[in-house]
Amino acid sequence: MIPAAILAAVDGTDSSWHPSLIAGLQAVDRANPQYLSALAQDDYLPTGGRLLAAFAQPLESVRYVLVGEGPYPRAASATGVCFMDGAVDVLWSDKGLSKSVNRATSLRNFIKMLLVADGTLTSGHTSGEAMVIAGTQALQSGSSSIQTLPQLQHNLSRNGFLLLNAALVFRSHVPAVRDARAWMPFLQTILAALSDRPSPPTLVLWGKIAAQLDGLTGMDRFPRLVAEHPYNLSFIENGSMQKLFGPMRLLRLSAPIPANR
Repeated sequence: MIPAAILAAVDGTDSSWHPSLIAGLQAVDRANPQYLSALAQDDYLPTGGRLLAAFAQPLESVRYVLVGEGPYPRAASATGVCFMDGAVDVLWSDKGLSKSVNRATSLRNFIKMLLVADGTLTSGHTSGEAMVIAGTQALQSGSSSIQTLPQLQHNLSRNGFLLLNAALVFRSHVPAVRDARAWMPFLQTILAALSDRPSPPTLVLWGKIAAQLDGLTGMDRFPRLVAEHPYNLSFIENGSMQKLFGPMRLLRLSAPIPANR
C-alpha cells in the first residue's frame, strides 16, 4: 500500500502523468515494501507536498529529461524541481551574480556555463571583472536578460525540460545514493512511459548518481548526454553542455525555442 501522504503528491501534477506516477510509486513499493511507509513517517525534503513537483507540465511536452542528484539539503531551497533553488529569486547584482545564487554552487556554475554558451563570457574568464560586467549589463534598463530564477525555470519548461532528481528526497541521516537506489524503479517507470513516444526525449544526466540510470532497461532508446555534476567548476567549461544549451538562450527573455534537439 502506498501511504496516503505520499500518494497525495500526485494531485499536484499534470493529469497526463497520473497513471505513470502511481505505477512508479507501486514499483518502488514492490521493490522495497518498507521504504515508502518509513519515508511517510520520516522527515524529508522537499516539504509541502512537493515530492512530485517536477511533473507539472504535460508528458507529451517533454523533450529533455535533466536528472540531477537530489534535492537541496535546505527546506527553503528544496522545491522538488532539480537545481531550482527556492531560496533564490533575483539572479544578478552589480558584482555579478546575486548572493543567493553564489551560495547555491550548482546553480551558480550552471548559470556561468550558460553565460559562456551564449557568448556573454569567454572560457577561462568566468569570475572577477568579467562577472561584474555581465551582472551590470543584465541589470541595465531595457536589458533582454531574465532577472529571476522563476524566469529561468519558465524558459527551461518552454524548451521541454523535465527537471528530475535521481533521489526524489533528501534526508540528513540517509546517504543520497541509498535513497536514489530506492527510487530507481520509479524512474524506470517514468522513462518507460516516455520511451513509448515516437521520438523519445534526450536524457541529460548530471553527476555520478544520475549516471547510474544508464544501467536501466530500455535506456538504449534514448539519446543521452552525460556530464559531471554542476558543483564541479569544470562543468562551466563542458563543451557538450554549452552546445546543448547555447541555442536555447535560456538567460534571455522570450528566448527562442530551437527547432531541433
